[in-house]
Amino acid sequence: MKKNMSATDRTIRTLVAIVFFLLYGTGVVEGTLGVILLIVGIVFILTSLVGFCPLYAPFGIKTLKSQPE
Repeated sequence: MKKNMSATDRTIRTLVAIVFFLLYGTGVVEGTLGVILLIVGIVFILTSLVGFCPLYAPFGIKTLKSQPE
């Protein structure tokens, strides 16, 4: 599993996940939509930590310009 996400991509995903968590935590978003946002937020955090997005692979998308060996 090779990394395919740049630092900028990872940072944006982390910030979006934090916003999702805050929206749910403050009660702005509730119910099914809230749970969906929590799940997406968790996926964003995990992919940011790993540096690999499985949805990028089938489409050949890479935001990481150069990959360290």
